[in-house]
Amino acid sequence: MILIPEMKTWYGLVATVGTIGRFSRMPGTIGSVAGCAVWMLAGGVPLWLIAAVAALGCVAAGKYEKAAERDDPGEVVIDEVVGVWLASWGFDMSYAVPALFLFRIIDIVKPFPVSRFDKIPGGVGIMADDIAGGIIVNLLMRFIHWLLFEEGLTAILTAIGR
Repeated sequence: MILIPEMKTWYGLVATVGTIGRFSRMPGTIGSVAGCAVWMLAGGVPLWLIAAVAALGCVAAGKYEKAAERDDPGEVVIDEVVGVWLASWGFDMSYAVPALFLFRIIDIVKPFPVSRFDKIPGGVGIMADDIAGGIIVNLLMRFIHWLLFEEGLTAILTAIGR
């Protein structure tokens, strides 16, 4: 692993989550797994901390992007950490791994509106698509939970007369 000078700055350490973004050819997956591990070890992360890390990530990712002179550098993974935390927020620990897998799918496929947020320049753009992806996964998991475990499927079938 080669550490570039930008990674040895405060913003480089934040943006790459302590240089973890340089450990693999799949930095987004590694960053997401690291975020999931922190989530599980900490027993969840409060929403105020997610918001604080997202704000700090916007600044750090923007400064790192400028210093590295590349758009959305792959080694920046603070966005994946925040995204997987948002995907898991409000659920018990048993939902952390499904949230991780769904988040990776959304992050790779980048459906609308995630693809729109991905086009925003700078640190905000680096963070925005993963924040949107995390929120989408959270809402999708809430729908699936309602459908399967809170009689949502029964309600739908009753509504359509089956």
